[in-house]
Amino acid sequence: MAAIEFWFSIGSTYTYVTVARLAAVEAASGIAFDWRPFNVRTIMVAQNNIPFSHKPAKAAYMWRDVARRAARHGRAPRLPAPYPIKDLALANQVALLGMGEGWGRAYVTETYRRWFDAGEDAGDLPNITASLRHAGQDPEATLVRARSAETVAALVAATEWATAAGIFGSPSFRVGSELFWGDDRLEDAIDWHRHGRLV
Repeated sequence: MAAIEFWFSIGSTYTYVTVARLAAVEAASGIAFDWRPFNVRTIMVAQNNIPFSHKPAKAAYMWRDVARRAARHGRAPRLPAPYPIKDLALANQVALLGMGEGWGRAYVTETYRRWFDAGEDAGDLPNITASLRHAGQDPEATLVRARSAETVAALVAATEWATAAGIFGSPSFRVGSELFWGDDRLEDAIDWHRHGRLV
Protein backbone atom coordinates (compact mmCIF):
# COMPACT_ATOMS: atom_id res chain seq x y z
CA MET A 1 0.00 0.00 0.00
CA ALA A 2 1.35 3.41 -0.99
CA ALA A 3 2.47 5.87 1.67
CA ILE A 4 0.48 8.97 2.54
CA GLU A 5 2.23 12.06 1.20
CA PHE A 6 3.05 14.47 4.03
CA TRP A 7 3.70 17.90 2.53
CA PHE A 8 5.26 20.29 5.02
CA SER A 9 7.20 23.50 5.25
CA ILE A 10 9.44 24.37 8.17
CA GLY A 11 8.08 27.76 9.14
CA SER A 12 4.50 26.55 9.48
CA THR A 13 3.42 26.67 13.12
CA TYR A 14 0.72 23.99 12.95
CA THR A 15 3.21 21.60 11.36
CA TYR A 16 4.91 21.46 14.76
CA VAL A 17 2.05 19.35 16.12
CA THR A 18 2.17 16.94 13.17
CA VAL A 19 5.94 16.54 13.30
CA ALA A 20 5.82 15.97 17.06
CA ARG A 21 3.33 13.12 16.77
CA LEU A 22 3.85 11.56 13.35
CA ALA A 23 6.31 8.85 14.42
CA ALA A 24 3.80 7.60 17.00
CA VAL A 25 0.99 7.77 14.43
CA GLU A 26 3.03 5.73 11.96
CA ALA A 27 3.83 3.11 14.61
CA ALA A 28 0.21 2.85 15.79
CA SER A 29 -1.38 2.82 12.33
CA GLY A 30 1.20 0.81 10.42
CA ILE A 31 0.92 3.41 7.64
CA ALA A 32 4.02 4.99 6.16
CA PHE A 33 4.26 8.72 5.43
CA ASP A 34 6.35 10.17 2.63
CA TRP A 35 7.77 13.46 4.00
CA ARG A 36 7.93 16.12 1.28
CA PRO A 37 9.30 19.59 2.08
CA PHE A 38 8.28 22.64 0.05
CA ASN A 39 8.34 26.42 0.40
CA VAL A 40 4.94 27.46 1.73
CA ARG A 41 5.93 31.14 1.71
CA THR A 42 6.23 31.08 -2.10
CA ILE A 43 2.69 29.72 -2.37
CA MET A 44 1.34 32.20 0.19
CA VAL A 45 2.86 35.15 -1.66
CA ALA A 46 1.39 33.91 -4.96
CA GLN A 47 -2.04 33.71 -3.28
CA ASN A 48 -1.66 37.10 -1.53
CA ASN A 49 -2.09 35.22 1.75
CA ILE A 50 -0.95 37.54 4.56
CA PRO A 51 0.69 35.62 7.44
CA PHE A 52 -0.55 35.51 11.01
CA SER A 53 2.17 37.90 12.19
CA HIS A 54 0.29 40.84 10.64
CA LYS A 55 -3.05 39.87 12.18
CA PRO A 56 -2.82 40.21 15.99
CA ALA A 57 -6.17 38.60 16.86
CA LYS A 58 -5.59 35.70 14.49
CA ALA A 59 -2.01 35.27 15.73
CA ALA A 60 -3.21 35.12 19.36
CA TYR A 61 -5.75 32.47 18.38
CA MET A 62 -3.12 30.50 16.46
CA TRP A 63 -0.73 30.31 19.42
CA ARG A 64 -3.52 29.27 21.78
CA ASP A 65 -4.77 26.68 19.30
CA VAL A 66 -1.28 25.24 18.80
CA ALA A 67 -0.89 25.01 22.59
CA ARG A 68 -4.22 23.16 22.95
CA ARG A 69 -3.45 20.74 20.13
CA ALA A 70 0.07 20.12 21.42
CA ALA A 71 -1.26 19.41 24.93
CA ARG A 72 -3.61 16.80 23.49
CA HIS A 73 -0.52 14.92 22.34
CA GLY A 74 1.48 15.40 25.55
CA ARG A 75 3.53 18.39 24.43
CA ALA A 76 4.00 21.71 26.21
CA PRO A 77 5.75 24.10 23.81
CA ARG A 78 7.13 27.46 24.90
CA LEU A 79 4.90 29.94 23.11
CA PRO A 80 4.91 32.19 21.29
CA ALA A 81 7.83 30.79 19.33
CA PRO A 82 9.89 33.06 17.05
CA TYR A 83 7.67 33.83 14.06
CA PRO A 84 7.99 34.23 11.17
CA ILE A 85 11.34 32.46 10.94
CA LYS A 86 14.28 34.29 9.39
CA ASP A 87 15.21 31.95 6.53
CA LEU A 88 12.35 29.61 5.69
CA ALA A 89 13.89 28.69 2.34
CA LEU A 90 17.21 27.56 3.84
CA ALA A 91 15.52 25.49 6.56
CA ASN A 92 13.53 23.67 3.89
CA GLN A 93 16.51 23.30 1.55
CA VAL A 94 18.28 21.48 4.39
CA ALA A 95 15.18 19.34 4.94
CA LEU A 96 14.94 18.48 1.24
CA LEU A 97 18.59 17.47 1.15
CA GLY A 98 18.08 15.33 4.24
CA MET A 99 14.99 13.59 2.90
CA GLY A 100 17.01 12.46 -0.10
CA GLU A 101 19.81 11.14 2.12
CA GLY A 102 17.87 9.48 4.94
CA TRP A 103 18.51 11.94 7.79
CA GLY A 104 15.78 14.45 7.00
CA ARG A 105 13.21 13.28 9.52
CA ALA A 106 15.70 13.50 12.38
CA TYR A 107 16.65 17.02 11.29
CA VAL A 108 13.06 18.23 10.89
CA THR A 109 11.91 16.73 14.18
CA GLU A 110 14.80 18.29 16.08
CA THR A 111 14.54 21.68 14.41
CA TYR A 112 10.84 21.87 15.34
CA ARG A 113 11.61 20.74 18.89
CA ARG A 114 14.26 23.41 19.29
CA TRP A 115 12.02 26.03 17.70
CA PHE A 116 8.99 25.36 19.89
CA ASP A 117 10.54 23.99 23.07
CA ALA A 118 13.71 26.11 23.27
CA GLY A 119 12.65 29.24 21.36
CA GLU A 120 15.38 28.91 18.71
CA ASP A 121 14.43 30.27 15.28
CA ALA A 122 14.19 27.31 12.89
CA GLY A 123 15.70 29.34 10.06
CA ASP A 124 18.76 30.56 11.93
CA LEU A 125 21.64 29.58 14.21
CA PRO A 126 22.02 27.86 16.59
CA ASN A 127 18.97 25.79 15.64
CA ILE A 128 20.09 24.70 12.17
CA THR A 129 23.60 23.66 13.20
CA ALA A 130 22.45 21.88 16.37
CA SER A 131 19.68 20.08 14.48
CA LEU A 132 22.14 18.97 11.80
CA ARG A 133 24.49 17.60 14.44
CA HIS A 134 21.53 15.78 16.02
CA ALA A 135 20.87 14.20 12.61
CA GLY A 136 24.51 13.08 12.37
CA GLN A 137 25.57 15.66 9.81
CA ASP A 138 28.45 18.11 9.61
CA PRO A 139 26.74 21.54 9.74
CA GLU A 140 29.31 23.50 7.74
CA ALA A 141 29.53 21.03 4.85
CA THR A 142 25.78 20.41 4.80
CA LEU A 143 24.91 24.10 4.73
CA VAL A 144 27.20 24.60 1.74
CA ARG A 145 25.30 21.86 -0.10
CA ALA A 146 21.93 23.17 1.08
CA ARG A 147 22.74 26.62 -0.33
CA SER A 148 23.94 25.24 -3.67
CA ALA A 149 22.15 26.17 -6.88
CA GLU A 150 21.14 22.54 -7.28
CA THR A 151 19.38 22.35 -3.90
CA VAL A 152 17.78 25.78 -4.33
CA ALA A 153 16.39 24.62 -7.70
CA ALA A 154 15.20 21.35 -6.16
CA LEU A 155 13.13 23.22 -3.54
CA VAL A 156 11.67 25.46 -6.25
CA ALA A 157 10.73 22.33 -8.23
CA ALA A 158 9.18 20.68 -5.15
CA THR A 159 7.15 23.84 -4.50
CA GLU A 160 5.97 23.94 -8.11
CA TRP A 161 4.92 20.29 -7.82
CA ALA A 162 3.04 21.07 -4.62
CA THR A 163 1.27 23.98 -6.29
CA ALA A 164 0.29 21.82 -9.26
CA ALA A 165 -1.09 19.23 -6.84
CA GLY A 166 -3.36 21.86 -5.27
CA ILE A 167 -1.40 22.21 -2.03
CA PHE A 168 -1.75 25.66 -0.50
CA GLY A 169 -0.67 25.20 3.12
CA SER A 170 1.30 23.14 5.60
CA PRO A 171 0.80 20.53 6.84
CA SER A 172 -1.04 18.81 3.99
CA PHE A 173 -1.65 15.13 3.34
CA ARG A 174 -2.36 13.55 -0.04
CA VAL A 175 -3.96 10.15 -0.54
CA GLY A 176 -4.05 9.61 -4.28
CA SER A 177 -5.75 12.74 -5.58
CA GLU A 178 -7.46 13.54 -2.26
CA LEU A 179 -6.02 16.47 -0.31
CA PHE A 180 -6.34 17.00 3.45
CA TRP A 181 -5.04 20.28 4.91
CA GLY A 182 -4.12 20.79 8.54
CA ASP A 183 -2.95 18.69 11.46
CA ASP A 184 -6.59 18.17 12.41
CA ARG A 185 -7.14 16.36 9.10
CA LEU A 186 -4.40 13.76 9.62
CA GLU A 187 -6.87 11.17 10.90
CA ASP A 188 -9.15 11.88 7.93
CA ALA A 189 -6.24 11.15 5.60
CA ILE A 190 -5.66 7.86 7.40
CA ASP A 191 -9.36 6.97 7.03
CA TRP A 192 -9.23 7.70 3.32
CA HIS A 193 -6.05 5.68 2.92
CA ARG A 194 -7.66 2.67 4.59
CA HIS A 195 -11.25 2.87 3.36
CA GLY A 196 -11.46 5.33 0.47
CA ARG A 197 -13.86 7.42 2.56
CA LEU A 198 -14.22 9.04 5.96
CA VAL A 199 -15.47 6.68 8.66
